[in-house]
Amino acid sequence: MTKEPWMFPVPLDAVIFDMDGLLLDTERLYRTAIFGACEDLGHNMQDSLHLSLVGTPKEIGDAKLRAHFGDDFAIDAYHEKCRIRFHTLCATNMPLRHGASDILDWLKELNIPRAVATSTPRVLALDHLDRAGIIDRIDAVVTRTDVEFGKPHPETFLKAAAAVGGRPSHCLALEDSYNGIRAATAAGMVTVMVPDMLPPTEEIRRLGVSVAPSLHCVLSDLQSSI
Repeated sequence: MTKEPWMFPVPLDAVIFDMDGLLLDTERLYRTAIFGACEDLGHNMQDSLHLSLVGTPKEIGDAKLRAHFGDDFAIDAYHEKCRIRFHTLCATNMPLRHGASDILDWLKELNIPRAVATSTPRVLALDHLDRAGIIDRIDAVVTRTDVEFGKPHPETFLKAAAAVGGRPSHCLALEDSYNGIRAATAAGMVTVMVPDMLPPTEEIRRLGVSVAPSLHCVLSDLQSSI
């Protein structure tokens, strides 16, 4: 993957991070949990369906699952099995994506505000950030619990910017999912995709989004420009 050119906002009011797949290296753990939960319920999860769930709020994901497996799909049992399996997979370690600690530390040293904008419910998001050891380097967390409309609606990113006093057009948003990219660009932020499980598509590129191979590359660009 090649790095695409981008210009960060000047002045840079804040950096808004997605959580799963961007700061936390958890998407593959969720994949294992999702496939296992479906198998427990006698269903076969498909890769295409799973990928369509990445970065998707729960209510939209539930609708996709019912559309695929049928209205009688045991959605509550599915979520409980996913929760138990995911908890088991990361019971001793909540993994970070490479470069997450470095970029958070550097921004904190420069006193540049840092916020998280995630589709995960608040209780889980705070627990995961705490167990990953990075919650003390984040100034605000806006979750699906805190907004009326989830991604791809821009509300999550707009509230995250407001929480740290950032003007949306002067915020840098970092995302790995299509819905996250749509939400951040709709919020008027300078948006960089750091792909995880989903590759950039033509739609994403048409949004004017830059693509960076890693958080280390984003950090390097910031360090050479500020």
